[in-house]
Amino acid sequence: MNSQNQHEIIVSGIHLELTPSLKTFVHEKAERLFRHEERIVRMRVELESDRNQAPGTQFTAKGHIEIHGPDMNASVSADECHKAISMLVDKLDRMLQRRHQMHRVKRNHPHAVELDAAIPKALA
Repeated sequence: MNSQNQHEIIVSGIHLELTPSLKTFVHEKAERLFRHEERIVRMRVELESDRNQAPGTQFTAKGHIEIHGPDMNASVSADECHKAISMLVDKLDRMLQRRHQMHRVKRNHPHAVELDAAIPKALA
């Protein structure tokens, strides 16, 4: 990790050699997610290559975001590794936006609470 990148991004390859340029590409794409949500603790990206699958799904990118609250997982398949990474980041970005929107709606629209007991009156 360099001094600019404070976020923990773990990149691993399954049946795939990770080149420095591929790692850099993942880090550059993932920075967009950290701009939207600063409370992300850690992000793990797994890149998998399987030559025996159908021609359009040879590369699979799996993303796991550890965040305060429920963790988020996503997986996409594509014919190119860089395309799979871009699609994964787009999918995680949509998930983060939806999560943020849900929290904002709940915060601005509180639910009424019914109490069984009577509320005592203030002393005068």
